Amino acid sequence: MTEYSTIYRIVGIVLTSAVIHASSNGCPVMECWFVQEKPGRGGFSAAVTQEKSLVYIRTDPDDSSIKQYRPPADIDLSRVYYVTDPSASFCHAPLHPPEGSVTKPQCEINPFQPQPSMVRWATSLTESGQSPVHLQADWFSVAAQGLDGQLVLSALMRAPSGSKELQVILSVTSRTASVRARLGERVTLDCGFWVDPSSPLSGAGFSVEWRYQFRGEGRLVLAYDGKKDWLADTTEMGAAMDFSALHETGNASLVLEEAETRHSGTYICTVYLPNLLAQVALDLEVVEPPSLSIFPSPLPLVVPGQAVTVQCEASGFVPLSLELAWEFVGADGKSRPLGQGSVTGHKQALDGTYSQSSRLELDSAKMGLGRGGEVSCVAVHRGGTRKAKVTLNVIGVSAPSIEDSMAMVAVALGLYGLIKVFSWTFSSTGTSHSDTKDKKEK
Repeated sequence: MTEYSTIYRIVGIVLTSAVIHASSNGCPVMECWFVQEKPGRGGFSAAVTQEKSLVYIRTDPDDSSIKQYRPPADIDLSRVYYVTDPSASFCHAPLHPPEGSVTKPQCEINPFQPQPSMVRWATSLTESGQSPVHLQADWFSVAAQGLDGQLVLSALMRAPSGSKELQVILSVTSRTASVRARLGERVTLDCGFWVDPSSPLSGAGFSVEWRYQFRGEGRLVLAYDGKKDWLADTTEMGAAMDFSALHETGNASLVLEEAETRHSGTYICTVYLPNLLAQVALDLEVVEPPSLSIFPSPLPLVVPGQAVTVQCEASGFVPLSLELAWEFVGADGKSRPLGQGSVTGHKQALDGTYSQSSRLELDSAKMGLGRGGEVSCVAVHRGGTRKAKVTLNVIGVSAPSIEDSMAMVAVALGLYGLIKVFSWTFSSTGTSHSDTKDKKEK
């Protein structure tokens, strides 16, 4: 038992040292799953196999220090890879979890088979029809997602046949794996690519494709042949790329001038090289909170026992999910819920936004609303919580409030003042007429 404990301690120390060393260079040691289809009988593919793998990453091909660290005992040596990534695409912080973190980046490695692309905007890349000698090697694709979805990465790597030393040839990254936007906002979906300058594929041309998918349906948003400088015709309006930045820095970001409800969904950025392709997927959600209005407003005066119906209309919101509720705040400042009321079904407008309403019957006597107060309609939505208010006044309640008593005293004082003014006026007028009559008699 002591021997096994010692072995586990040694393995832990070795792995920790490897991680610390890689971290000091800014590149993580990535834990990945090696996934491939297991050949079945008759040439048909059978179950998919998964094996734990470890990827040591370096930016300098001459750095051999990473090879001195042995992997954990639960990882087969045939699934340990040493990747050279001059672009440092694998070295972004989201792919490097803090020490002791339970949450790890997602990573998957698959065998990759180079082949020509059949889409019109990429056929120019393989017009010769010849298979370059450079492709005669072992190829692998890696798909990784950073912590909290901050980064998505897709890379193609080449290794001499039978070797575990891989070279990144093409990498495609995005820093906007998940984007949320309001209606009418300008949206940028980030996508960039890098090609190894030392590869024969560098300078051989490229193509970029943006495709949209949502609930099983899709459409081509934008497609560009960088070799022939040709933009494919699409029906998409208000979508663009910076073609100068695309050629100069590999910035393939897609810009949507004004976010609409139809833009919510998954966007796939695909970069083509001769016989190669890599792609990343991004999610865009267009969110717009509801606008609230209460009818009638203002509410009419009511007497105890009289009911008044109030309606709250929520409109212009997306996505569909919405919760409507009513609240009441009395003269004492205390708040209490009045329930959801009678909620109608959703209606969709021509612009794709939704509307919904709730109706509530207010009976001050049955609901114990006293002399009235503030009635609020509250809408809870992904875009935020919204509230609309209206005042309910109940008159004729037997027990007057302090405010009503003060108002009555003020009215009484006012009436008393008017009576005094009239009294003084009539008194002085009577005296004047009496004096005039006396003078005439004399």
